[in-house]
Amino acid sequence: MQMPSASINKLCVAAMLCSAVTGVQAAAPAWQRIELGAGSDRYPFAIYSNKQWSGDMSRVRAAVLVFHGASRNGDDYYAAAEKLLVASGASTDETLLIAPNFFARVDAKKHPLDGMPLWEGERGWNGGWDAANWLQPLSSFRPIDDILGAFLERSRFPRLERIIVAGHSGGGQIVHRYAVLNNVDEKIRAAGRSLRYVVANPSSYLYFTPERAAGDGFAPPDAAQCPGYDEYKYGMGQMVRYADGASGAELFRRHAVRDVTYLLGTSDNDPNHRSIDKSCAARSAGSHRLERGRNYIRYEHYLAGSGLKLNRRAYEVVDVGHNQAQMFASKCGALLLFGMPEEKNSDGAICRPAAL
Repeated sequence: MQMPSASINKLCVAAMLCSAVTGVQAAAPAWQRIELGAGSDRYPFAIYSNKQWSGDMSRVRAAVLVFHGASRNGDDYYAAAEKLLVASGASTDETLLIAPNFFARVDAKKHPLDGMPLWEGERGWNGGWDAANWLQPLSSFRPIDDILGAFLERSRFPRLERIIVAGHSGGGQIVHRYAVLNNVDEKIRAAGRSLRYVVANPSSYLYFTPERAAGDGFAPPDAAQCPGYDEYKYGMGQMVRYADGASGAELFRRHAVRDVTYLLGTSDNDPNHRSIDKSCAARSAGSHRLERGRNYIRYEHYLAGSGLKLNRRAYEVVDVGHNQAQMFASKCGALLLFGMPEEKNSDGAICRPAAL
C-alpha cells in the first residue's frame, strides 16, 4: 500500500532526512566559490547557500549562517538547516541561509580546491588562525567579518533586520571565539540590525582569566600539572594574531553585552567521544561537553558578578547528544534560528533553561 504524501512529508520533517523515508537519494548541494575582500586583498571562499551570493538580496530580512564541525562538511549542515527552514514556515524568499565551508588539503580528494585558502591541523579554522597556504595572513575569522560586512551595504540588503551566526561542535567553537574576538558586532548593531550567536556543544571554550571550575567556585588549576592550559584557544595566553594585544578584562566587558545563546545536549556527556578535545587544557574545564558547557555558563555569571548584566540565554536540549540536526531542530534551536514557534515544533526536542 502506498503511503499518503502527507504522511511522508510529516516523517521527512521529523527525521530531517527525506531520503530515508522516500528511498530517493537527495542531490548534494553545490558549493559556491565566492570572492571576499577588496582590491588586491581579495580572496576566494566557499559557501553553501539557498541564494546566489552575487544575486538579488533586496527581499532578505533574515540571514542565518550555520557553521560545520571538524569534518568540514558544510553540505551536511546546509542540508539539515535548509530542511529546518522549510519546516519552520519562515519565508525562504526572505531568509538567506549560508553554510560557510573551511577546507584543508585532504579535501582536494572530493572538491576542486585550486587557489582556495586552506586551514590545517590544530592551529586551524575553528580557532581563527591563519590559512596555511596564503601569502598574506588570512584568519578564518576574516571571511565571517567580510560576509557580515556585506550585510551593512544598504543598497544590497535594504530590508535586512536579523543576523544569526550559529555553529555546532567545531562550528560551535569558531562561533564562540568569534563572538568574543570580532570587531564587527558593534557596527552591525549600530546600523540597526540585530546579531545573535548560537553556540552548540563545543569541545572547548575561551576563558578570560586563569580560573577554571573548582567545586562550586573557580580557581586556577596547577599549571605544572597542565602546562599551557591557559594559552589560546583555551585562555588569553599566546593570543591568536587576529586579536593580538587584547586583554581578558576588555574582551569580557565587550562580550558580556553581545547576544549569545548556548545550547547543550544533555546526552552529550561522553568523555571518550571520538571527536571531543581530550587535551589537558580542555579537560581542565570539565570532563565532557555537557559539563564544560555548564561550567562555562556559571563562569560567565561569576565574572559578571552583580555589576555587569549579561546578555545571555542558555538551554539544555533534553536527551540529545552530539547531533547538529537534532540540536538545531529542537524547540529552542528552531526558534532561535528561524523563529519557529515552539508550539508548532511538535517533533523538536524539549529544551530547559541551563542551571547556574
